[in-house]
Amino acid sequence: MRILQKTIIRPYDIVINNSFEGLKDQILTVSKPSGICIITDSHIAPLYLEQVKAIVEEIAPAYAHVFEAGEASKNIATVTAIYDTLLEYSMDRSGLIIALGGGVAGDIAGFVAATYMRGVPFVQLPMTIVAQNDSSIGGKVGIDYLDHKNMVGAFNNPALVYINTMVLRTLPQREIVGGLAEVIKHGVIEDVALFHYLMTHKESILGLDDAVILEMTYKSCKVKCDIVEQDPKETGIRKILNFGHTIGHAIETLSQFKYNHGECVAYGMCAAAFISYKRQLLTVDIVHEITAVCHSFGLLGFLEDYKVQDIWEHMTYDKKKAHGKIAFILLKAIGTTTIVTDISEEEVAQAMTFIKETCH
Repeated sequence: MRILQKTIIRPYDIVINNSFEGLKDQILTVSKPSGICIITDSHIAPLYLEQVKAIVEEIAPAYAHVFEAGEASKNIATVTAIYDTLLEYSMDRSGLIIALGGGVAGDIAGFVAATYMRGVPFVQLPMTIVAQNDSSIGGKVGIDYLDHKNMVGAFNNPALVYINTMVLRTLPQREIVGGLAEVIKHGVIEDVALFHYLMTHKESILGLDDAVILEMTYKSCKVKCDIVEQDPKETGIRKILNFGHTIGHAIETLSQFKYNHGECVAYGMCAAAFISYKRQLLTVDIVHEITAVCHSFGLLGFLEDYKVQDIWEHMTYDKKKAHGKIAFILLKAIGTTTIVTDISEEEVAQAMTFIKETCH
């Protein structure tokens, strides 16, 4: 399966496969590098680094930089350590960077590629459901700064996204479940058919049935591609991809990443749906439908108490804010969104009460 991500700046292919069999040829269609640096983390490296390295060494000399897995590594210190590795191996603009891993690896590697020598080509090899369905697509890369998620970054399109769905079989179950929150989000904001596909294929998806996962990934990636093509720099409609993320990022940060990204997005989606209902934009039946789907995939587990004031404070640092106002995504129906800029702390408080009552 293949999707062409059509953007004004450097269009690229998203190749969806169930092996690494075509990886070498796909890279050669976009790059003839003098050297290749694989950037990955300490969880992925023991599983797939040598396999990928053996493939790309048929193209050019290859080496790796392995950082400690986890969001805590998504900072400038990790970036400077990678710069040191690139200098050690004399990487220049004719080289290629490969991001091998989940969203953290993709964000870090993409940021390094955007900034080292003012730009080096890079390829995304996403290894988690979140990365395969969301973060590897669209060219948003960056790092966290102080307590603020993704505060420093760039728009930097990869030369290629190569998705091997078979690698999901080595993911912990919690990472699979968390990653599915982004797929649910794509259905909720844009694609009613995808939303229903998730409901009717739940067991096969959780069981990582090969054909079903390939089809789900294609449908989910297509949603993101279609939105990004309309708004590459997130000045308008692309903001709807952040449905559930404004409150979700605040919870993620306050928990010090005790909850994974997808779990927090699920809390945020249900909170946003509840606010939509309170504003009489959405029926209560759809709120319950969204929470039921999240529950059925194992999301919306126990959530610790966080002060609404703290959640609100983190929301005010959201990078989507413009002219001092937070762009908050609400729903009118499954597949229909609206962007508001007048969300209040009281509404967030009511939504968090709803979430606490909804969690199991």
